[in-house]
Amino acid sequence: MGEVKHKERKEKTKHTNRKMIIGIGLSFLIITLIVGVIFLLFIPNVKLLGSRVITLKLNEEYSEQGVKATYHGKDISQEIKIDNNINNDKVGTYEVTYKVKKGLFTVKKKRTVKVIDDIKPEIHLEGAMEVNVCPSKKFDELGFTAIDNYDGDITNKVEIKENEDEITYIVTDSSGNKTSVSRKLIRVDNEKPVITLKGESTIYIEKGGIYNEPGFTATDNCEGDMTSAVEIDGSIDTSSSGNQVITYTVIDKNGNKTTVTRNVYVKSSPGTLPSTVYKNSMIYLTFDDGPSNITPQILDLLKAKNVKATFFVINHSDDLNYLIKREHDEGHTVALHSYTHRYDLVYASVDAYFDDLNKISNKVEKIIGTAPKIIRFPGGGSNTVSRQYSKGIMSTLTNEVLARGYHYFDWNIDCDDAGSAKNKTDVYNNVVNYLSHNKTNVVLMHDFQNNYKTLEALSDIIDYGIANGYTFAAIDMETPLVRHNVLN
Repeated sequence: MGEVKHKERKEKTKHTNRKMIIGIGLSFLIITLIVGVIFLLFIPNVKLLGSRVITLKLNEEYSEQGVKATYHGKDISQEIKIDNNINNDKVGTYEVTYKVKKGLFTVKKKRTVKVIDDIKPEIHLEGAMEVNVCPSKKFDELGFTAIDNYDGDITNKVEIKENEDEITYIVTDSSGNKTSVSRKLIRVDNEKPVITLKGESTIYIEKGGIYNEPGFTATDNCEGDMTSAVEIDGSIDTSSSGNQVITYTVIDKNGNKTTVTRNVYVKSSPGTLPSTVYKNSMIYLTFDDGPSNITPQILDLLKAKNVKATFFVINHSDDLNYLIKREHDEGHTVALHSYTHRYDLVYASVDAYFDDLNKISNKVEKIIGTAPKIIRFPGGGSNTVSRQYSKGIMSTLTNEVLARGYHYFDWNIDCDDAGSAKNKTDVYNNVVNYLSHNKTNVVLMHDFQNNYKTLEALSDIIDYGIANGYTFAAIDMETPLVRHNVLN
């Protein structure tokens, strides 16, 4: 009996539950219908045209694909307000918002716009793409740069991978675009060592003098300093005049061989001339302290007389460089005097002297293409003014310049145009009265600014020399040295 009642209660509960479910379903359906009617009657309908997600490349212009809105079946698209935050020169994700309002209801729709960078960065290698590298030697990086259209300079992000025959450079920009380039390494050594001679490749010394080897260095691209491996062949006999040769040879581990030579010309003792030269009785006209405003007229006169001379130049305005070139081009000897011609600077020390000499040498070399080796000390080799700045410096310098391959010339005839000579007659007499057929006549003159007394005397001096059997010439490295006694 109890069992029957239990079944009845269970069936009654099931029936009640069915009624509740049906009621809830009907209620949901009614609410849905009501909401649908509201949407149809009171809420605008907005529909995106085109893609909901658009991808733009960096700097590509955004083109609106459109949107449509209706209300009560009427097109109200013209009432849509469009806002966007797109920045097409910056990588990122942006939104375009479409908004329309009718009555109490506002409807919004959104479109996603992605700005991307799909351009690979560029890697630029300095030097060659194929490089010879010494066997078993680490490659010395030649340099590189990496530039990205968006990130800019990303050289510091470059990854380098090196193996025996290749170096690979890899870089990835902030958008994941990756670039790699390679440099090929050719493991070979076919480069010869380099021997650099200290001093000059041609040295002039007097007969009976002492030859002091100036020295040398040797370097190799793979082995570095090879100076100790240099073999020297030859010796200098100063008892015999003429040209003698010293040979320097070095061979690296890969068999590359280099040989250089130095010519040592042993001359006759200073002050002695071959009989053929004495027979012609030489005059060497020398001009100090130029060029200047009178130099063109001196050159015109020498050209007209077919006479060669020697110009010991100092530093002047570059506007006068053409005169130094003209002196050289017309067959005269361009020699070195001083860059500053200031005794306090030139004779402050041995290094100061050679610094001054090198400056004027470099300037002249740029003008005429060669560095002169004929020089004259400011004030001459016998000057005593240098004592004020460095005691004994001339004793050192007169030997040192010869050791470095220079020939220095003083004079044995002074026209005194920088001293007591007041006019062209004084200049003329100071020269012709001291000419001699028994010596090398080295005449000191000046072509400094406005020195017209020398310019005006020059033609008569040349005419006198020619009429009296003298021959005019420019000083060269074969000219016997005329030097004063050193007094400091």
